[in-house]
Order: sequence, then C-alpha cells, then structure tokens
Amino acid sequence: MLVKSVVLLLLLWRSEASQQDDIGFTYNGFRGVDMSLDGLAQVTNNGILMLVNTSMQQKGHAFHPHPLHFKNSSSGSVFSFSTTFVFSMFADVPVSDPGMAFIIAPSRDFSASWPSIYLGLFNHTIVGKSSNHLIAIELDCLQNLDFNDINSNHVGIDINDLKSVDSAPASYFSDKENRYVNLTLYSGHAMQLWVEYSGPQRQLNVTLAPFDVPKPSIPLLSFNIDLSPIVLDPMFVGFSSATAVAEAPHYVLGWSFKMNGQAKDLSLSQLPKLPRMGPKTEPEIFSIGFPVFGASLVLISIFIIQFIVRRIKKFAEVHEDWELEYGPQRFKYKDLYIATKGFNDEELLGSGGFGKVYKGILPTSKLEVAVKRVSHDSSQGVKEFIAEIVSIGKLQHRNIVTLLGYCRRKGELLLVYEFMPNGSLDKFLFHHKSTTTKPTLSWKQRFQIIKSVASGLLYLHEEWEQVVIHRDVKSSNVMLDRELNGRLGDFGLARLYDHGGDPNSTHVVGTFGYIAPELYRTGKAKPCVDVFAFGVFLLEVACGRRPIQFQGSEERLVLVEWVISSFNKGVILETVDPKLGMNYEVEEMELVLKLGLLCSHYIPTARPSMRQVVCYLEGEVPLPELPSLSDIDDGVSVLFPYLKSAVTSQSSFANSLLSGGR
Repeated sequence: MLVKSVVLLLLLWRSEASQQDDIGFTYNGFRGVDMSLDGLAQVTNNGILMLVNTSMQQKGHAFHPHPLHFKNSSSGSVFSFSTTFVFSMFADVPVSDPGMAFIIAPSRDFSASWPSIYLGLFNHTIVGKSSNHLIAIELDCLQNLDFNDINSNHVGIDINDLKSVDSAPASYFSDKENRYVNLTLYSGHAMQLWVEYSGPQRQLNVTLAPFDVPKPSIPLLSFNIDLSPIVLDPMFVGFSSATAVAEAPHYVLGWSFKMNGQAKDLSLSQLPKLPRMGPKTEPEIFSIGFPVFGASLVLISIFIIQFIVRRIKKFAEVHEDWELEYGPQRFKYKDLYIATKGFNDEELLGSGGFGKVYKGILPTSKLEVAVKRVSHDSSQGVKEFIAEIVSIGKLQHRNIVTLLGYCRRKGELLLVYEFMPNGSLDKFLFHHKSTTTKPTLSWKQRFQIIKSVASGLLYLHEEWEQVVIHRDVKSSNVMLDRELNGRLGDFGLARLYDHGGDPNSTHVVGTFGYIAPELYRTGKAKPCVDVFAFGVFLLEVACGRRPIQFQGSEERLVLVEWVISSFNKGVILETVDPKLGMNYEVEEMELVLKLGLLCSHYIPTARPSMRQVVCYLEGEVPLPELPSLSDIDDGVSVLFPYLKSAVTSQSSFANSLLSGGR
C-alpha cells in the first residue's frame, strides 16, 4: 500500500511538472489574440497592442486571459520562467511621460490604481504594501525623487512598490564593442526586453537591447531574490501603462512567455510595423521658383569646387625622398581617415599625454587596427625617429603588440598598431562600476599577464637584433587580446641602440610615477630604466593602486613607499588588491610584491635584469631575501630624490615632458 502511494505521488508530481512545462505562448503581433484589456488598451487594425494612446492622465492594462500557476504545490517554490517582448514608447515631452511595465499580479483588477507617476499599478494608499503581491519590470521615463528614481530614463525591478529594489540607466551590453551602450526609452524606436527568473538560483535577470540586436550576453539587471513570499498562486501576467501628457503612445509589438523553460524567440520580421511618429513633412521642391533654382545651381557649383579643394588639403600628407625606402610600412592618411570614420569620437579607444587612440578597420584588407595620433616637431630628428619606428615595426613576439606602420602629416604623426579587443590592462585594474563593465581579473590571470610582459621585455632588451628600451612600461600600455593575454604595446617613446653600445642622452620622457630616478641625472635610457617601471607595474597589478595618488593639493600616496612601509612592518600582504579577497596564491603574491620592490630600487645596479626577472617568475631560481628597509624614514626622499621635486612641481614636470617631445 505504501509503495502504491509513493508511485501515485510521483505520478502526480510528474503530471504537475509536465503541465507547467506546457505553459507558454508566442504572439508575433496581436491580431486575433485573446487578451484581457481595460482602460485605453486596445489592439490596432495591424495587430499592435496599444496600451495607452494620446490621451492625458490615462492608463491601460493588457493581460494574458488565463491565470498561471507559478508555484510548485509540494515545495512552495516558484518555478523558473522566461518572457520577452518588443515594445515602443514615444513622447514629445520625454520628462513628463511616466512609462510602462511588465507585471505579474494576483488580479487583473486595477480599477483603484492611478495613472501618471503610479504607472497604473498603485495609488498613494497601497503603494509599498506587502499585501500587493506584485512584481513589475518598469520602463520609466520620469524621475520621481519620492520613489528614489535614478534618472528619467531607466529600467527597474519593483516588488510591491515603485521604489525599485534594483535599477539601471536604459542601456544594453554590446558584445561587439564590449561595453554598455545607452538607449532612450521614449525615442519611439522598437526595443526588446527579456525577463528571466531562475527558481533554483533565485535570480531575476532583465536584459534590454535595440530591436535588431541579438540578446546581449550580459544582462542589464541581475538581482538575487526569492519570489516565493511575493508570488501567490495563481498569478496573471501582462502589461500596465500610464500617460501624463498628450502624444505619448505606448506599444507592444510581440510577446513570448514560457514556464519552466526558455521563451521562444519572436519572429521579428513578422511583427507589425510601428505607425509614423511626429508630424509628416511635405517636400518643398515644388514651391521653389526658377530664379531660386538657378541661383542654387551656382551655389552648388561653388560648393563642389570648395569641397574638392578642401578634400585635397584634408588628406594631404608630408612626403620626403628619404621616406621612399620604408615603402609598405607607410599608410595613406585617407585610408586611416576612412578606417576610423573620420577619427570619430565613437571610435575613440583612449587618450593620454601623447595623443588619442582610435579603433579602425582598413578599407581594403578589413583588418582591425588601433591608430594613435601624435603631434610632432617636424624640424629636426624626425628622420631618425621614423627610422626607429620602422625598425620597431619588425619586432615579432607573442607578447608584443605589432606596430604595423605609420603616416605623417604636417605637425602630426599617426602610428598604426594591431588592434587588441579587450583594451588596456588599467581599465580592468582601476575600473568603476558606474562607468564600465570590465570584470575583475583573477590572480591567475594577473600573474600570467605579469609573466607575459616580462617575457616581452626580455625579448626587447636581449633577444632582438638591437637593444630596445620601451621607456613607457605601465598598465595602460599593456594590452589584452581576446584570451586576456598580456601584450606590451605603444612604442612611440622607444629608443634603440646596438648590443654592447652606449645609448645617447635624450629628453626625459615617460609617464609620471614610472620614471627611474637616475634618468633625471643622466638622460640615458638603459634597460634598467624599463626594469624600474616594470617594478612599479608589478606593484600596480598586485595592489590595484596607481603609482601615485593625489589626495589633495599637497598630499600624495606613493605606491612603492606604501609597500615598503608594509614590508618593514611584516604585513606586506595587507597591500594586496582588496578586489582579490583571499583568492590568490600566497607564495606567488609575495614573490610579485618583493620583486616589485627589488626592480624599483633607487640604485640601478641593485635591480635585476629582465632575464633574472623571468627566472624568478618561472620559479627557476629563488628570489633573494630583501634587505631590511626599516632605516628609511621617508621613502619618497630616499627612494625618489628626483621624483620628489617633480611631485611638488607637477606642472613644470609636465611642461618639460611636452617640450621634450619625441
């Protein structure tokens, strides 16, 4: 008898699960679809679900007509579910249009709800009460400080209240550009929204994208929540919308829902077309008289001539006879201009003291490149500089970004590099959640990047046909490829000399905080200069801090000094990047921190060579014990006697860099 009861319970459980698996629907347009509508909600002749029209202070609701069971009757947990819909909102006065929401509610009766800021969901007496048992994904175009809205163009998750438990500015993650791109909800353009809840993980994800963009890999909102206390059984699913001004229609073009599974993709080509938004403009060509038409022809002719002349000047380059020998390594300015869409700000990858870097696609080969625009003095030394650029272009190493060539115009030099899709390392180390979506690198990834950069520097110093001194080793010049492998880039400041030779003195160039102190005295760029910068770089990666942080008009924190102080106290691991937590190998971390101090030693001869550095990092030889540094009272004045004066007169230091040029 007991066995029969167990079997019966299993059969009932499988039957219930099967029924839940079958719950789902897909509407590619709403013509002929049975929907429960109230208020201003209606289905137009071409199959669009219009929630509100151009009336003021009104509301509308549209629900799937049948209630759905969201809970497992035996465990009381909420099933996983998924939905997606295409919508459009338009407003002549954007900041006065509240918006719309996808809702899960215990009832379809919202007769007591108010329009405008209450989105047709609540009124002032019931908003925020736990007895509402309502879940909403709001698409809000009005900032209401009473509800803690972040702006007038955001997506939020609402639980029984219009104070969102999580919200974000309307945007989507572009997998192609590897960044979030802003969207305007009230633009009148069609957009698609995905709402997905994982019952086992108790996680609610909301993803937004333009109409013609596939579902992004990273959601806009991801919120951990157990919906079982909020959800009653059964519940209704649908949409609510409210308007505060005229000319603010809200539309839903298609809708798909699935319980215990992934909602079917909407067939975007089958969705109804949106009606025309805004006033229709009539062509004025027929109202133009012949005299005006003749005058226009003359003006057009003058414009064409001026355009041709400007275009010739626009793409003019500086060519000298000695450059002919460099042949293929010189790019045409016109090709680089087209590749970067006219050096459009949308293609800007980054900028620094020596120029801006743009992403480009070469028009003929379709090769992705990074183009750096640099100002230069065209009087003396350009020939030698170009010769070094071309020589550096011959470098071939897996941990070095390839310099493909250059282009020269009057007063401007353009350097063309291999494109690195993940950008520079500093964006990962120092990112802020409010401005970027770069993930935190694990210690394993960081340690591999450190070893990659060390290998690249060893190649430059000892393994190529000449000695190459990079002179600008820092995290922003370490680029990451698709697999997050580190590659040293930006050789715009590099200098070369023969093995066994002695480098000539040059202007002091580099980046504030990475310049070896002896360079201010000698002006000679030797391998030990790169080793010093690499030591600062090691501490930068391990500690997640910049070399120098200015905390006020006078105060500054020098990274090396801080790590030395912690080393003296025997707590060097307290300097580890807090974002890593305890997720790192202690021996590797101690090695990197101590090696960073050794490489950034103020005495050049005390620093190891890059070959020794690679051996330490690979574990081929142990790192020697560091001497006690407890006698150092002022790390800045002792370790950085020349840097200290630069810190106190930063502007004059910056001017010396700029006047030094290339």
